[in-house]
Amino acid sequence: MDVLVTGATGRLGRRLVPHLQDAGHRVRQMSRRGTGPGGVRGDLVTGRDLGHALAGAEVVVHAASDPRGNPWEVDVAGTRRLVEAVDRDRLRHLVYVSIVGIDRVPLSYYRAKYAAEQVLLASRLPITLVRITQFHEFADELLGTARRGPLLPVPMGWRVQPVDVDDAAAHLAATASAEPDGGVVEFGGPEEHSVGDLARAWAAVRAPTARVLSTPFPGRLGAALRDGAALPARGGRGRRTWAEYLAGSPSPG
Repeated sequence: MDVLVTGATGRLGRRLVPHLQDAGHRVRQMSRRGTGPGGVRGDLVTGRDLGHALAGAEVVVHAASDPRGNPWEVDVAGTRRLVEAVDRDRLRHLVYVSIVGIDRVPLSYYRAKYAAEQVLLASRLPITLVRITQFHEFADELLGTARRGPLLPVPMGWRVQPVDVDDAAAHLAATASAEPDGGVVEFGGPEEHSVGDLARAWAAVRAPTARVLSTPFPGRLGAALRDGAALPARGGRGRRTWAEYLAGSPSPG
């Protein structure tokens, strides 16, 4: 099939494209500049060239996001622009990349992703919303940033289930090739961890002299993550564990 990937140059998109190509699909990679092999130009913020980028696409994997900028403009308004520009006569499946817990974790970025889901659910398009847990690489980066000299402070009692980005990419490619679900599905890592255990395994590999210090984290965010809001309730699971990731991957920094 003719597949268009938004966010193809991001962490997930770079792993996703080869999986789609290996499955025999013709893959176009949308970005604002449209550079590189298979690149097409399309801007979710302005809507410029979106119609041209989406023309003829049978499958769209919408992985573009802006967690550090303005997700309400990119993720929500940009998704609305995507819905308006899609070729409804050709489209067979639109797969949206979301996050486990966006309906339960009180973060502004999560609220924006949840609003983008509602845009798609109201669109009458053939969709599957795939909520994925946080990637190993993201957890790796956060722990590196959190370290303060000999101490590694982490929130007490938070529960997470990180997943390997390549496992997630393979799952998305398989989802894109299948029939639309019409709603939300989840995908997570193979093991649940407390953030403290995650940090101790990280420190043993990345910073052997660091001491993990679990500290209380009050408020609604802390309560939600202690109650398992970031854990998948159902759906598929990746295979690569956190320990295997740490043993086989250099530090992102």
